[in-house]
Amino acid sequence: MHTRAGSRGCFWDSEELPMKSVYTLVSDIYQLMETKEVAEGVDLESAIDLFGENVKELMRNEFGGRKRDGRKLRMSNIGREDRYLWNVYNDVETSDDIQGHTYVKFLYGHLIEEMLLFLTRAAGHEVTDEQKKCEVNGISGSMDCKINGIVTDVKSVSTYGFRKFKDGSLAYDDPFGYVAQIKGYAASEGETRYGWLAMDKQNGHLTYLMYDENDTQAPVYDLIKFDISERIDHVKKLVEHPTPPDVCYGTIDDGKSGNQKLAVGCSYCSYKKVCWPSVRAFAYSSGPRYLTEVINEPKVPEINI
Repeated sequence: MHTRAGSRGCFWDSEELPMKSVYTLVSDIYQLMETKEVAEGVDLESAIDLFGENVKELMRNEFGGRKRDGRKLRMSNIGREDRYLWNVYNDVETSDDIQGHTYVKFLYGHLIEEMLLFLTRAAGHEVTDEQKKCEVNGISGSMDCKINGIVTDVKSVSTYGFRKFKDGSLAYDDPFGYVAQIKGYAASEGETRYGWLAMDKQNGHLTYLMYDENDTQAPVYDLIKFDISERIDHVKKLVEHPTPPDVCYGTIDDGKSGNQKLAVGCSYCSYKKVCWPSVRAFAYSSGPRYLTEVINEPKVPEINI
């Protein structure tokens, strides 16, 4: 048996094991793509039909007039930073509205999820509990699925974000609260193991990252052992407080320029102008850079926020 263990968690991307489990999931999908031969016992037509029905339902939900989720607190955001959740819950105004291209990106992510679940089935792995409703202390959500009995979130991410799933370091840098989100799904099922099937949407690389709260020797243990019920109770209290908590992240050095910029978690947040009124945006070739203190004026165009 060949396994590959990371220094921060358990993850697999191309090693083969003599059993169908999450340990072989990625290598089995790769083999499927290379040979175009579905696993023994798989009803290909049924898998294709299910994929088609799921995509049709996705498009119906997207364009059929279904109201968007109006809940302010839900399992998918309970892991976000306190100030962000306070802003959301208290209807703090922001001019940073979601634009059309961002909605395209969201839809693309949902389509990738359906594709990966089709490939998972075609490779001979079990997918159950798709969109199963979950609830912990009054906060609800829907899990993506279970793969081979493991509560699993399916993610399409950038090459940069993919590295955290690939090397197991997600718990160390989790600005979008993925760990708390999936802990909620798992807790509602009485499970202590959970994982992510992640795809680098630029290169097509796949990996599976699993955390196990019973593994007290794992370096990530101190970061994942928190009680999700306590986290939810904390959030429900803080959002009712009349004054907001501190900003989510402090500023960081912008290289050697002497300038200060927003941390990644703030730069992607729609409330950055609310929390940092003097922030300025500049159009670098690598993408917008949000500076809170400008000592040396950048030699690139400034963007109006």
